[in-house]
Amino acid sequence: MAEKTTDKIKKNMTLGEVLTKYPEIAEVLAKYGFHCVGCPATFMETVEQGAKVHGITGKKLEKLLKEMNDAVSKKK
Repeated sequence: MAEKTTDKIKKNMTLGEVLTKYPEIAEVLAKYGFHCVGCPATFMETVEQGAKVHGITGKKLEKLLKEMNDAVSKKK
């Protein structure tokens, strides 16, 4: 039986945590308007909170998470 894979990046993780672990997602974030990648707030805001500040919610947030996780998967 195949092992079920789970996404590495979740909306409740801080942006800083995600960027530290997976720097390759910076391009994806920039594509969505996250030009504050080096901002100290990234260690206080979750992916979901940062997305909301940039007007990204609902299905667009789901798409962002998928693209970030795809970028991480391609790196391996």
